[in-house]
Amino acid sequence: MVFNSYTFVAFFAIMLVLHNLPISWKAKKVNLLLASYIFYAAWNPPFILLLWLSTVVDFFVGRALYTQPKKAKRRLLLVLSLIGNLGMLCFFKYGGFILENFVHLTNVLGIDFHPAKPNIILPAGISFYTFTTLCYTVDMYKKKSEPVKSMLDFSLFVTFFPHLVAGPIVRPPQLVPQFEHEHKATRQQLLDGLLLLSLGLFMKVVCADTLLAGTADTFFGSGGITGPLDAWAGVLAFSGQIFFDFAGYSTSAIGVAMCLGFILPQNFLYPYAAIGFSDFWRRWHITLSSWLRDYLYIPLGGNREGKFRTYINIMITMLIGGLWHGANWTFVAWGGLHGIYLWVEKAIRDRPVKRLAVTANGTHVEVVETASVVPVDIPRKRPKSFPYALLTFLLICVTWVFFRSPTFTEAWRILHSMVGQSPPSGPPLLATADLIKVGVVISLMLIFHWFMRNTTVLKTAGKMPWWAVGLIWSVLLILIMLSQQTGKAFIYFQF
Repeated sequence: MVFNSYTFVAFFAIMLVLHNLPISWKAKKVNLLLASYIFYAAWNPPFILLLWLSTVVDFFVGRALYTQPKKAKRRLLLVLSLIGNLGMLCFFKYGGFILENFVHLTNVLGIDFHPAKPNIILPAGISFYTFTTLCYTVDMYKKKSEPVKSMLDFSLFVTFFPHLVAGPIVRPPQLVPQFEHEHKATRQQLLDGLLLLSLGLFMKVVCADTLLAGTADTFFGSGGITGPLDAWAGVLAFSGQIFFDFAGYSTSAIGVAMCLGFILPQNFLYPYAAIGFSDFWRRWHITLSSWLRDYLYIPLGGNREGKFRTYINIMITMLIGGLWHGANWTFVAWGGLHGIYLWVEKAIRDRPVKRLAVTANGTHVEVVETASVVPVDIPRKRPKSFPYALLTFLLICVTWVFFRSPTFTEAWRILHSMVGQSPPSGPPLLATADLIKVGVVISLMLIFHWFMRNTTVLKTAGKMPWWAVGLIWSVLLILIMLSQQTGKAFIYFQF
């Protein structure tokens, strides 16, 4: 079931009615849990067994990790939990990838090994709910918070349908306490939630699917050398498509949860207005980047063990972050390229800068200090900072080439086309109308990101007169209805 379908509209309407009935809070939580399983079962009912297994095992292992006094046994329990969760993830998501690379390695070594290809179906959202349960067991091992007392609350934490399939990736302290006492949306929360849901569907249905997906698919599926104009239009179209698609899902998820009285963490904060790459990762898929920081980068040593180790830890984190997105070396390259960007940014930021200082007796003294040449995180909008944001965006677009391309051969073809290194193999690929459409949509997106980079939609809407909000909202709904044909799955469902 997807948010952008009429089935979900009916499903959500029923849930709103059930959640506002005068029944006990426990009964409402049971309704939410059953609805979450129904929501997930719409893809493939048998995979609910994986959810149950992960939920039950981590609930009891988490409690044991918190109460076990012996450190050796606690470590053993943690290892078993990690093996169980990551093993399940590796089998379903990376089983074919691992086997393919093993076969390639044996063939290189001269061993003729050709096993049958495995027919493994990837469960929807497995990367998201695996990371959700992993953070719980690790937190229990470190005793960062108390274990969840109720199996019902823990099950609902793992499977709560707004975030289940594609995030945001929630942590126990962010959601579990909300299940302990009755939550029902206020009138303002309901309006805000419906507004966010409408905005998220507009981003997905109108911007991603209707305006940009066709151009991106045409270009990336062309298979030939194109001119730089076609290449940049295709890459820019995908850059916009993936933002509107994924941010649209997160916005819808936050809105759906808010309509029920629950608050989910922010997952996007206008990332294409980022000034530098560390700023980008503070704005793009925030819950994943903070998860990788807290559960991978910092445990590896973070920046506490010297510059060399810091650079290594950054690269390891980004490579694993890339691999998390998909079982393909192009995703690893995507993460590695982001790691290189962060390396360069850190080197520039930490570079010693020489300046002249005047002492009390008038003598000029050369002072060496570390200063940031690139304004990585500027709290206020400044016109002179926009070129840095634009440069960051264009370099991010280069990384999307590896993210979208199925092979390195395809990625190199696109990069060659973008720089005009090879002559086009035929006439222009994209029509003039497509080029204009992409140019207008991406330009408006960048302008909107820039002017909204330090605020949120709800804060902005709260400052507007009611009739202006109503007018904009009506336009969004009309465009959604005019654009909606079939409910296309969100891009991040495959991750």
